[in-house]
Amino acid sequence: MANNVGIGTRVKHPTYGEGVIFRQDLVYYHIMFPGKGAVEIAKNYDGLEVIEAVNQDESYITREYLENIIRQTIEEYTDIITPVPLGNKWMKGKLILQPSDEQLKPKEIPVEVFFHKIVMLRDRLRVLEQKINSHKGLSEEEKIDLQQYITRCYGSLTTFNVLFRDKKDWFVGEGDG
Repeated sequence: MANNVGIGTRVKHPTYGEGVIFRQDLVYYHIMFPGKGAVEIAKNYDGLEVIEAVNQDESYITREYLENIIRQTIEEYTDIITPVPLGNKWMKGKLILQPSDEQLKPKEIPVEVFFHKIVMLRDRLRVLEQKINSHKGLSEEEKIDLQQYITRCYGSLTTFNVLFRDKKDWFVGEGDG
């Protein structure tokens, strides 16, 4: 790999996969690999392939830009939960599960707790989606088939869209969009 590549260059490593150079010194490239974290790789290592080069002269970026790139990468490749606001009318509300048998006690769940579980489910479906898309052992047809199941799961969850404050956070199923 050429030593004149700069910060922001996309590279491929035979073990770690695709990553982005976020810092370099005289001897090492510091590369962020999704799912693997930051790794130091010697500049003279021959196994590193450039996917999209950024010249060293063009590689000066702002802290804000770098923070946005890192945040997007973390959101895309991890199961860290992104804060999603609950609709105001549901704050301090209760979900009450009332059995038909009057002798049995109803179950009350704070809406915030229930909503948090719905958001976690959605985030885990997104991680599953990413893992399917990047899986090397699945054919494109198998990936599409599994994607359709995930889309149907989203469709089954559209009932809970009433809990979300922002429409951009809604579940979207097959016919939604």
